[in-house]
Amino acid sequence: MPPRRIEIGDGRAALAAVAAGDAPRPATATAVRYLLQLLVEKAPGNSVEMRVPPFGAVQVMEGPRHTRGTPPNVVETDAATWIAVATGQEHWADAVTAGRIVASGVRADISALLPLRP
Repeated sequence: MPPRRIEIGDGRAALAAVAAGDAPRPATATAVRYLLQLLVEKAPGNSVEMRVPPFGAVQVMEGPRHTRGTPPNVVETDAATWIAVATGQEHWADAVTAGRIVASGVRADISALLPLRP
């Protein structure tokens, strides 16, 4: 069963709560999942796994499909960094250089897809 779709209004409200500071955990979770949902819509596929623990993980970008074990192309970051790069508040390269994004695999650079337009 696919995950519940986050409506635009709910996603934007969660992003606004996070931007205002001290957002409750459910608002942060919704903001992260909403941005992951937008990423899937922008770049559907199964060749890169985007992880934002503990809130979500999605597979994106067309290319070789991953089916078992650890995927060859993985991007992992924390919620605050994901929200910042996905909304354009921080550049992908700066977050990678600072070690807040770990991207492994030849297809794991998703910077061309960012920022998203929530």
